[in-house]
Amino acid sequence: MSRLTHVASGPYAPPAPARELTAMSADGARLHVEVHGPLDATAAPAVVLAHGWTCSTAFWAAQIRELAVDHRVIAYDQRGHGRSPASPACSSDALADDLEAVLEATLAPGEKAVIVGHSMGGMTVMAAAGRPGFRAHAAAVLLCSTGASRLVAESTVVPMRPGRLRTWLTKHILGSRAPLGPVTPIARGILKYATMGPGSAPHMVEACARIVHACPRKVRYAWSNVLDLLDLDHGVRELTVPTAVVVGTADRLTPPVHARSLAAALPHCLGVTELPGLGHMTPVEAPELVTGKIRELVMTYPQADTYTQVKEGA
Repeated sequence: MSRLTHVASGPYAPPAPARELTAMSADGARLHVEVHGPLDATAAPAVVLAHGWTCSTAFWAAQIRELAVDHRVIAYDQRGHGRSPASPACSSDALADDLEAVLEATLAPGEKAVIVGHSMGGMTVMAAAGRPGFRAHAAAVLLCSTGASRLVAESTVVPMRPGRLRTWLTKHILGSRAPLGPVTPIARGILKYATMGPGSAPHMVEACARIVHACPRKVRYAWSNVLDLLDLDHGVRELTVPTAVVVGTADRLTPPVHARSLAAALPHCLGVTELPGLGHMTPVEAPELVTGKIRELVMTYPQADTYTQVKEGA
């Protein structure tokens, strides 16, 4: 039975893209890509958005709506998520391949963009940090609610003291094969507890629930196994572009300990912004702040040289 994959009205209803395309990854995986705002590469700076586990391009609706007024906003569905078909290859290397493919398909040679990753999208950025395709196109990075390693061990979804038992329970809860089913009041309550701050407004919870519940069960399970074993500490050290970090203090999936570890290891960290009382879904819970951070990065690290090259046909 099909179900609505996102809310249809309000600030979190996804706007229609100016262009849609399919990017082909290194292993042949097909990725659904949307371009919002001006299509002319010389008309507006580019922003690339990579969503997290169980989400889709719809997760970025608030950022896209505001930024597309004067930015070229590129958003894509991670493999198996949204409108990108599932692939048997699930790994951090595959995520890096996919991001490189999207950058190549949407940006001109030498053109740079501010790249934003939330949760698994941030891990995608870290996995790609040492890749030539990423380095050729990244002007600056914003990491939202993410971590590089020890994701299950550090999670506080299970409210008990750290240790083997909590890690075991967390692994089995997050890696459950059970279907999520329809979005009900109970389902919204569970999702809010696990992924959002206690003060999250109902329309925010509804928007996130629609997106997460639409993720295929097999895809959710396959990527949970990748996240369980993830170790991208080397990728953090290779992320040499200016990088800002945002985290909610009530984030149970990637608690602030991850953001602080990132800040300590990043070669060019611009600082950590900790948002009191907010959970894991920071782009939805604090849309104005996240959008503002993106605008700040675009303004501080402009792509003037690359614009000149594109305009001159270099």
